[in-house]
Amino acid sequence: MSPRTRHRGTENTETRTENFFQKNSVPLLTAALVVMMTVAAAVTASAQLPLLKDNNLIYAHHHLNVANIPEAKKFWVDTLGGTPVAAGPLQMVKFPNVIIVFTQRAPTGGSKGTVVNHIGFSVPSVRKMIDKVKAAGYPIITREEAPAGQEVKDDIAYIAATKQNIAYTMTEGTKVEFVEVPAQTAPLTGHHVHFATDKIDAMQDWYVKTFGLKAGMRGTFKAADVPGMNLTFGGTTEPVVATRGRALDHIGFEVKNLEAFCKQLEAQGIKFDRPYGYIPQIGFAIAFLTDPFGTYIELTEGMDNPKVQ
Repeated sequence: MSPRTRHRGTENTETRTENFFQKNSVPLLTAALVVMMTVAAAVTASAQLPLLKDNNLIYAHHHLNVANIPEAKKFWVDTLGGTPVAAGPLQMVKFPNVIIVFTQRAPTGGSKGTVVNHIGFSVPSVRKMIDKVKAAGYPIITREEAPAGQEVKDDIAYIAATKQNIAYTMTEGTKVEFVEVPAQTAPLTGHHVHFATDKIDAMQDWYVKTFGLKAGMRGTFKAADVPGMNLTFGGTTEPVVATRGRALDHIGFEVKNLEAFCKQLEAQGIKFDRPYGYIPQIGFAIAFLTDPFGTYIELTEGMDNPKVQ
């Protein structure tokens, strides 16, 4: 799984972003996403994914649909402490091991009810974090979202299987979990993506085989580890829908030698929703596919250090 070649395609983005991307069959979720006023407010900087140095494939980003990017940044930047960055028109917020990417459009629904139920972040103290989140006006929904029968005290649940405190909040339809890791020195880092499926074994097997991951467990959940993130496969008896268009639109992996990797996946029978292409205006290469369970996935190369033209 070590592709060796890269080529550049051509696309355009920006002033007439939506019209252009429709004309050239580029999904709006990658395109942009934003109006020029929002672009001007961002800090242009490298997104910096340090784990890429020693790995050919890492977890890179969560891509959100939000009604208003400045409002969304009040949660991700002002409250959680992320750093705003930009790649051309693409608005992002970086944390030590994961990037939040925004598309400014109203989501068709929340992350709950989709195959990606929520995203998790680790923090040194759940109590301090949820106090900060509450003070900023965001709801704490631990009691509503904790497993049935789970005791919740003062908005915090203690999970015996992992010996950790957790709590949940919700921001613009995206469900977010905080997991306590007292030894952690960073204020907040990406921790896990929590899938909801009635095909746990099949989903775990697909991610392990497709991306060369190692199967394992996270507490009582079957899981797979990718550098930068744990993929947690939770069970559900409720019907779930695909992620595309919802609050959490897609998940993203950064891949070295992406074009060759895409060819490798195609040889294995995987079909792409949008084939490999290099986008000069955002400065990195992309490709899109959907897993067999409804998770929309973006593969990127160069997102950690975009070369905007």
